[in-house]
Amino acid sequence: MTLVASILMLALTRAEIIERFKNPPVTRADGLVQVFADCPSDMRREYQGPVSSFVAEVCTTLSTALKDRPGHFTQPAIIVYVGDIRTNNSQVVSREQVRPDGSVCTRIRLLAPGFTDTDQLRRETVKAFYRAVTGERIDDQTADRRFREADPRLRVAEEYDSIARWMRGERMDGDDEKYLKLMRSVLAPGKSYPDDILRFASRLYLYPEIHSEPLCHQYQCMDFRTAVKSVNKDLRIRVLAYLKAPELIAFGGGRGEKLAEASMLYSAFLREIAKGKMSEADLLAMLDAADLKLNQAMEEARLRAEGKIQ
Repeated sequence: MTLVASILMLALTRAEIIERFKNPPVTRADGLVQVFADCPSDMRREYQGPVSSFVAEVCTTLSTALKDRPGHFTQPAIIVYVGDIRTNNSQVVSREQVRPDGSVCTRIRLLAPGFTDTDQLRRETVKAFYRAVTGERIDDQTADRRFREADPRLRVAEEYDSIARWMRGERMDGDDEKYLKLMRSVLAPGKSYPDDILRFASRLYLYPEIHSEPLCHQYQCMDFRTAVKSVNKDLRIRVLAYLKAPELIAFGGGRGEKLAEASMLYSAFLREIAKGKMSEADLLAMLDAADLKLNQAMEEARLRAEGKIQ
């Protein structure tokens, strides 16, 4: 206990001291994590649960990524103390301890839980996890890398960021083919994020096969609504629609149900344009249905990016 903490403890009443010691710890992650709240009851209610959930989630993520997953722990190896300082002290204090039986325990203290540096808390938790589970002692950089590799959400976010920076023309490693391949990849199988929707939407255009010969003598790039109104003016529109239809299914697959449904609707719409038999009103109705489904996919992707849904 620090000198400041000792002085503060002396200032407490006997009842307050007893109340703090009676407060039970929260044990999570198959007994690996234990969180004590050495603080007043209002701070305990506000921080003990969230801190224990945060640390346990980090450990569960790392455990899931291991080939040999650890079993239940008979005694905690990561012990977190929620402190009672209310000022903006973001410090995360971590100390390694070797028990008499040779097992390793890491004690982490959050001096002012309301201002804790969560990145540092995650980093210290990762290091403590590997000490306890694999016996490894890793540095901060390795801890960050291990967690990125273990958490698919961070990996996907990092890859999306790489694509976005490359598309903005920022100099990366100069390997354009690498980023083109990454753009075509399904980064999060079964799920879509806003960048997935935007990249799919960027394909909802028809382009003349020869750029010196615009569609209808004026369009180097034709959106689908213009195509509906112009299909009888240029036979190439029907041909390009026919070629585009299977492409959209390919690019809409594997990225979540709503985007897959939207891609199927757009593909069906393009096939009808290619046939040249459906009325303009019916074609526009099909396009409206596809646009609506794409908007739903975008809303779902936005909520996922904000962490409101999985």
